[in-house]
Amino acid sequence: MKTDIRDEHRWLHRLIGAWRFEGGCETEGEPSGRFEGRETVRGLGEAWIIGEGEGHSPEGQPHRSLMTLGYDPARGRFVGNFVSSMMTHQWVYEGGLSGETLVLDTMGPSFTGEDGLVAYQDIITFEADGVRRLTSRMRQNSGWKQVVEAVYRREG
Repeated sequence: MKTDIRDEHRWLHRLIGAWRFEGGCETEGEPSGRFEGRETVRGLGEAWIIGEGEGHSPEGQPHRSLMTLGYDPARGRFVGNFVSSMMTHQWVYEGGLSGETLVLDTMGPSFTGEDGLVAYQDIITFEADGVRRLTSRMRQNSGWKQVVEAVYRREG
């Protein structure tokens, strides 16, 4: 089977490399601290990228994560998933690109104590050369609420 590589796949290739990140999160209206770490992103062929992260939670606990992203031409959507050693939930992504920003829709457990799953968006934005931002937000009755923000800087 021949894989038709498109501009969307090439956009994902911009993530390939070694990154350092730092950020913060907020739950239930209270800042819950800062976190930092490293991420290495590699290609899986030309159609997929895999990001392997490691760092420490705001509480100082070590964690590892794995993100897989690709583009499905048949669906016309970016697809992927995210798992972390600090969670039992697998975040399954589907999203779209607008300029320098990739918006990935997903469902996950509420951090405000609600039962069931709620809508989230993980938003990846390229800013300056060698800098990108990841913003995670959760849908609430009053609209979207940012819960995580991290800035990634290319190493080397």
